[in-house]
Amino acid sequence: APYLLRAPLIPKSSWIHPSAVVQGDVVLGENVSIWPCTTVRADVNKIRIGERTNIQDGCVLHVRGHYEGKQVGQGLEIGEAVSIGHKACLHACTIESRTLIGIGAIVLDGAVVKEGVIIAAGALVPPSKVCEAGLWAGTPAKRLRDLTPSEKNMLLWTADNYVKLKEEWRKFMVDGPSK
Repeated sequence: APYLLRAPLIPKSSWIHPSAVVQGDVVLGENVSIWPCTTVRADVNKIRIGERTNIQDGCVLHVRGHYEGKQVGQGLEIGEAVSIGHKACLHACTIESRTLIGIGAIVLDGAVVKEGVIIAAGALVPPSKVCEAGLWAGTPAKRLRDLTPSEKNMLLWTADNYVKLKEEWRKFMVDGPSK
């Protein structure tokens, strides 16, 4: 289990809530935040998370192992300035930069979520599906429309806001509540 034996690489600017679990071959970019009760488990393949990405409360991120003659392994790659909503599940997929995965969404093996996509809350992106820019919703997820200018702005605003919020949490965890 060479992936399991690797220690996660976590830059000082990134923050992991004490109740989150980050194990194995995980590399975080600068200013990544991983929130309460999230699991990032890279025990049988690698996970890479780009800078300014936030993985919100209760998410599960996992990979697919390689087993000769049985299945080909697949890691999990997340780009920069991505927001992964509460309780989302990402398994062995690729999430490109400047996207949002909604609350409770599921993205499965080999799926690719391209830059400029919003995956709606509760959506299911099936294995090997490629989601081009726009709003996707449903089970299975289908493209509904282009994003509005406001939605496109929200993608970066959300990522920037979570960078600020993780700094407030970091201070709170050290200093405690203000008097």
